[in-house]
Amino acid sequence: MTRGRSRSKLVGMLVALVLVAACAGGGGSREQPLESFSAEEIYKQAELKLATLPPKKAKKAAELFAEVERLYPYSEWAKRALIMQAFSYHKAKDYENSRAAAQRFIDFYPADEDAAYAQYLLALSYYDQIDLVGRDQGLTFQALQALRTVIERYPDSDYARSAILKFDLAFDHLAAKEMEIGRYYLKHRNFAAAINRFRVVVEQFQTTSHTAEALHRLVESYLSLGLDAEAQTAAAILGYNFRSSEWYQDSYRLLAEKGLKPTARGDSWLAKIYRQMIKGEWL
Repeated sequence: MTRGRSRSKLVGMLVALVLVAACAGGGGSREQPLESFSAEEIYKQAELKLATLPPKKAKKAAELFAEVERLYPYSEWAKRALIMQAFSYHKAKDYENSRAAAQRFIDFYPADEDAAYAQYLLALSYYDQIDLVGRDQGLTFQALQALRTVIERYPDSDYARSAILKFDLAFDHLAAKEMEIGRYYLKHRNFAAAINRFRVVVEQFQTTSHTAEALHRLVESYLSLGLDAEAQTAAAILGYNFRSSEWYQDSYRLLAEKGLKPTARGDSWLAKIYRQMIKGEWL
């Protein structure tokens, strides 16, 4: 009996899907209203759309998942449909709606096992828009904040591990932007402005891949201004941390051309960093 009822239910669902598809095809038949389907049936229709439509049309699946939430707001299917809305919108690159759906899930079901995934999707809605260094860095800051929430709130989840990797990459994006602007100023011989940008990288983004170049650019900038002590100190820090890098070799050559060597001198902000480094507080 149980097997017979399951088979009848499956056949009924398949027939419903065929009817919906026929109506969508414009065959002249009247479209069956969604209200006549159960929450599970609408959910399955949305799943089918998500699986068969190209990513750019995944929004249609999201809209159908939303109907489950609208028609059956207190059902278990509504909860499932809400997280699938967030996923479908993200697949369609509709990041704003993806973020809104993910946030609703977090607000309504904070203790649910899918809350970590919802928070991760919310973070991705920012992160996936910062591929290019030249884009609005406000998105990068928002991505960092949202990724940090995943890491701190769900530390034992698989999403936390992925969030850590993406956090490092987003952090690197911010440093890259500072370097891009600093190089522009350096190229146009605005050395003071360039130094300010490279200083930000050295002080705030020292764990990124841009620190070695930032120190070398400081050597260039300070030598151009005739500030030999600062240039030597920057090179000393560079040599202490990145002696085998091409940036150190270039800095050493620039100093040698002026009869100078990498060494900490004076009491500048770089000299303070050097002293902290020697005490083991650097990096």
